[in-house]
Amino acid sequence: MIILDIETSGTNPSKHSILSIGAIDFLDPSRIFSKECQIRPGAHIDEEGMAVNGFSREEITDKNKETEGKIVSDFFEWAMKSEDHTVAGQNPSFDVSFLQIAADIYDQNFPLAHRTIDLHSICLAHMVRRGLKIPIENKRSALNSDSIMEYVGLPAEPKPHIAFNGAKWEAEAFSRLLYGKVFFEEFRNYEIPWL
Repeated sequence: MIILDIETSGTNPSKHSILSIGAIDFLDPSRIFSKECQIRPGAHIDEEGMAVNGFSREEITDKNKETEGKIVSDFFEWAMKSEDHTVAGQNPSFDVSFLQIAADIYDQNFPLAHRTIDLHSICLAHMVRRGLKIPIENKRSALNSDSIMEYVGLPAEPKPHIAFNGAKWEAEAFSRLLYGKVFFEEFRNYEIPWL
């Protein structure tokens, strides 16, 4: 699996741009990918989305940063060295949709698997298996990233949200849910609650 997290200038992959990509090879955690880029020319900027990732307009328009097309190409090249090209993460369909649009825009082949593994679904299934009540808000699952991290015994991911941190916290959560074990040594002091 490739644990993937992407920061963007908004939520619509047709209108908004990738700003950073963070990824970890779940089978080889020494293999990491972390790059930022300038906003794609003509892409929209959603102020609410920018508040989540903490990027400033100056940072995303910095011409010294690589282009969106370059970091997407670099990411695909990095990902192809993994044994498993299945993308996993918190709402990975969001991240994959941005990569697919970027691949189209820059006339690149989209080489990743189209099936994804969602951390929300894995956590929900884990809770059901343990006979726990799923938190509901507005008649839908309230398992967001912070509540999942709490469930697996981790602190909330630091804010503002940084793509590589997202991938790291998600990889740790997947390891705890799937295998009942710590993935990164830095999280060793955080006990797995159900063990």
